[in-house]
Amino acid sequence: MEVVRSQKQASSFAASSDNVSTIPLYRTPPTLEVRLEDFERFAVDRLLVLRGISDALARGKKPDEMEKLVSDLWKANMRHPQASEVINKDIISHYVLRLVYCRTEELRKWFLSMETTLFRYRFRLEGSHVHKALMTELGIPYKVVTNEEFMGLKDKLALVARSVNQPVPTSNGSYYKVPFEEVPELVATRRVFIQKGYAYVALNQVVSFVVPHFRSELSKALVITNRKWTSMIREQEKDRLTPIVEALSTSYLGPDYGQDKAHGEISLKDIDQVARASFPLCMQHLFNTLKEDHHLKHGGRMQLGLFLKGVGLTLDDALAFWKAEFSQKVGTERFDKEYAYGIRHNYGKEGKRTDYTPYSCQKIILSTPGVGDHHGCPYRHFSEENLRAALSKMGVSSHASDDVINKAKSRHYQLACTLTFEALHGASCDAGINHPNQYFSDSQKILNEKKLSTA
Repeated sequence: MEVVRSQKQASSFAASSDNVSTIPLYRTPPTLEVRLEDFERFAVDRLLVLRGISDALARGKKPDEMEKLVSDLWKANMRHPQASEVINKDIISHYVLRLVYCRTEELRKWFLSMETTLFRYRFRLEGSHVHKALMTELGIPYKVVTNEEFMGLKDKLALVARSVNQPVPTSNGSYYKVPFEEVPELVATRRVFIQKGYAYVALNQVVSFVVPHFRSELSKALVITNRKWTSMIREQEKDRLTPIVEALSTSYLGPDYGQDKAHGEISLKDIDQVARASFPLCMQHLFNTLKEDHHLKHGGRMQLGLFLKGVGLTLDDALAFWKAEFSQKVGTERFDKEYAYGIRHNYGKEGKRTDYTPYSCQKIILSTPGVGDHHGCPYRHFSEENLRAALSKMGVSSHASDDVINKAKSRHYQLACTLTFEALHGASCDAGINHPNQYFSDSQKILNEKKLSTA
């Protein structure tokens, strides 16, 4: 893949774009001029679609629900003011994210799964003319069942169709003869007629063998892109595109929670109670460890400190809070000399005076705590025994804990946190938990509404 060429304000993808359907197969990058801001913005829009799909799959959404979700996500995020540019945005965004997610096996696996799922449901939403066009473009070799063969099998095909609530065939041209091993999902669910090693696949079922072809092509392309990224692109674009590409895979796409204005400031006298009621597990663990050990290493101080800033703890209260805890172990003089500067720095009062924002779930999950560290995501870094004990301490029931732990084992860490939130608050969180400060904000909103309803 050739990526953005060096120009001041624009980038260009090299190759041709002669797609035959409304769903590109992303075989060659388009020859287009792409502004740097569009390079990133288009990728972020597509990433919102893919992460929405990821969350829905983790929640076990059914195919019909997934179809509607994909349609809604696409309409909400992949629009363009100019209708003629929608297809270009589609292709550009895919190729940018292909660069982003080609760089490690874990990233490639996630991107391949999400893009394949996106293709599957976009394909299902199209008509038979698009299906046939894509099959031709993919070079799928399977032939339409001849009229003679169709007439000989018509009754058997109709029997299978009725058994799975599919339209009964009335003419030839609507079935493909496919080696049965190419459509294992149809065979396993008994949705096809099989004879002499061949499955007779109806036109409305061809997604079952089209998607694996798409997935195989994309998988190979990701490996090739990774080689080019490693050997050439990363170094060539180190001052311009490389920082954007490397940041996108861990980017948080919601509010920055620089300070939670919605619920005002939390005071020192209320912080213990608020922590028990509305801190997510990652922050409760840091908060409780600080209370017990009167110390946290740098990673823990940053994660908890910026979170507290985001929930409205003022600089003066933050200094008082940390000093009260740390001075019990290191003394007041050492705290003032070694630690107070870092707290003021987080609030933009020292150094470059940057107004730092709290860490998102994505950043916390990808952190790598060492021995003696307490930051990071408990759903990823805790043992099953420790996670179960922590959930129980929070008040999560044994049954709900089982669901949370199963999601954590499946590496759906944010969904595990979401299920924890739902179990503790008795309310659904359809958007999912993507930020510790979102957890706090949503929790406070629910608790305040409950107070008002019982007042």
